[in-house]
Amino acid sequence: MSGWLDGPVMSILQKGLTASSMRNQVLSNNVANIDTPNFKRSDVDFQTIFDQALGRKSEILPLKLTSPRHIPGIQEGSQSGIVTDRSTTIRNDGNNVDVDREMAFVAENGLYYNSLTTALSSQLGLLKMVVK
Repeated sequence: MSGWLDGPVMSILQKGLTASSMRNQVLSNNVANIDTPNFKRSDVDFQTIFDQALGRKSEILPLKLTSPRHIPGIQEGSQSGIVTDRSTTIRNDGNNVDVDREMAFVAENGLYYNSLTTALSSQLGLLKMVVK
């Protein structure tokens, strides 16, 4: 019976919920630091986390930075999936957090999280129906 709960669909849904929760924490941190000078916003790269969850290696060629002005990408050793945007500055104090944009991302992430919980609830409903 525990094999039903450890299936690939349940595992992917669980990893998606974990990634969505992580993104919510990162976005909340961005909003909390809106008045911090030189703070740079961060976000979660879902593709990296999804590939890690499925055990896939990224087929993207690693970036090579030859100038300090190059925009850094996700480095090979980055396992967290959290990416900091150091390429932009919105205000004179060096901060690049736009509260309207962050709140739009929070709303988007909330919809994603709700869709995952709905899918998870449906999976558990199917299991409940089978048991009955």
